[in-house]
Amino acid sequence: MEKIYSENLERGKFVKTSAETIRFLLDFSKQFHVTEYKEFCFENSLN
Repeated sequence: MEKIYSENLERGKFVKTSAETIRFLLDFSKQFHVTEYKEFCFENSLN
């Protein structure tokens, strides 16, 4: 596993994000709720 990740680091590139993008993603994750009941999975948007 470690060998695979070390080989792929050379092909990757770093991306800079703005504070607004991070805030949007955090706010979205707060309003998204997943409920599991037996074998069912319910996804709810609390917005």
